[in-house]
Amino acid sequence: MFYVYYLKSKSYNQSYIGYTEDLKLRLKRHNSGLIQSTKPYRPWDLVFYEAYKSKKDAKRRELYFKTTKGRKTLKLMLRDSLIIN
Repeated sequence: MFYVYYLKSKSYNQSYIGYTEDLKLRLKRHNSGLIQSTKPYRPWDLVFYEAYKSKKDAKRRELYFKTTKGRKTLKLMLRDSLIIN
């Protein structure tokens, strides 16, 4: 399976969208500081993910979520989960 995921920084107003084959390992790598682009904004909270059988489908969905329209869709879908306390 391939996963598209949305992370939200617990300490900063930052988010990250990506895809992977191993979601648990990837989240662990983000929170361990092994991913250069997300290292400064640790710790990360997994807010949302979708699973796909096809890598191509997962990559297409990830690229959509990274567009302006895709980000708006995510914010609408996750409006209760993205409230900052």
